[in-house]
Amino acid sequence: MKRLLLVLLVPALAVVWWVYRRSSAAPEVPFTKVKRETLVSTLVTNGKVEPLEWVEIRAEHGGIVDRVLVEVGQPVSRGAGLIQLNADTARTELTAAEARVTQARAELEVLHRGGRAAELAEIESALSRARSDSEIAGRDVESLRRLVEKQAATRQDLDQATQRLERAQAEIRSLERKRAALVSDTDRTAAQARLREAEASVELARSRIADASIRSPIAGVVYEKDVRLGSYLSPGDPVAKVGQIDKVRVRVYVDEPELGRVAQGLPVTITWDALPGRKWTGAVERMPTGIVAQGTRQVGEVICIIENPNRDLLPGTNINAEIRSRVVENALTVPREALRRRSQQAGVFVLQGDKIAWRNVTLGPSSITRAQVLNGLGEGDAVALPSDAPLQEGLAVQPVYR
Repeated sequence: MKRLLLVLLVPALAVVWWVYRRSSAAPEVPFTKVKRETLVSTLVTNGKVEPLEWVEIRAEHGGIVDRVLVEVGQPVSRGAGLIQLNADTARTELTAAEARVTQARAELEVLHRGGRAAELAEIESALSRARSDSEIAGRDVESLRRLVEKQAATRQDLDQATQRLERAQAEIRSLERKRAALVSDTDRTAAQARLREAEASVELARSRIADASIRSPIAGVVYEKDVRLGSYLSPGDPVAKVGQIDKVRVRVYVDEPELGRVAQGLPVTITWDALPGRKWTGAVERMPTGIVAQGTRQVGEVICIIENPNRDLLPGTNINAEIRSRVVENALTVPREALRRRSQQAGVFVLQGDKIAWRNVTLGPSSITRAQVLNGLGEGDAVALPSDAPLQEGLAVQPVYR
């Protein structure tokens, strides 16, 4: 029994000793050294891309979308077709109008020739016969007049010949009036009016066919498209947006307290989560003219011009922006994660021997990861980084350098 108790007691004592040593040992705390470096102070925020020059294309006439000729991101030239509306009705109207033009021109040609060919030929034939009869009757009258003077013919024969001449001349006058009546000034005016009306209908139909093709008024890139095949467009409906995006305007949202760090001309770097690893650069063009609400934030809209030579930064995208506000050479810096606050005073825990001590610091500009220390630390000082162990003045620690 004594041997069994001894066997059980030894492991228990070992566990108790291990727990005691572990609880009394100094905690491991990560540290880093204060160092000098070139500090680039940046302001990180977000924004939205806009084209530098753009136009919104809208439908001037209603119709069903027959063809969609472009996609978002596609470059287009000035006058390039974007959308083709159905123009079957306009083409039918064009065919009918062209037929009316042909008919009106034919009618005018008939009028210019004096009338319809069959009627005109009949009158001309009758006129020819009447003129022939008139000539014969005229010769008879002259002959009989001489014979009557010589008493070789009777007065009755002369009178009959004279009547035949008068009838022939009357027939000629009647036929000439009939021929003239075939074409009047009113007929010509009406025919010309019908031709003008038909030609106007042709131009209108051609214009409607041309209007069915919706085109881009500028050269650029299609960055928004609001239609799909088979949909119906009413006059004024949006079709697409086309912009010139070799350079883009980025509206960067800077929190109100940070606006003092921004100035015109400062360099800007843009990243887009959709294209990781890509960067676009530019500069601040214009400072905000007021403060606006952006969700729960109060921000100023800083306008930046960004180079976009490959046209892959598309308008409307939400981006990340980094404004390089200041560069400090040979700055004494610490990681921002090492900074703590006590009573609104910034400071760090510094390693002194095997214990830590609180040290107030005065801060200068900062980057995303590091901050400049103007006062309170020296180069090579070891400062504590965040740790699982709670830190306090005078705590003995086991430093682990990173």
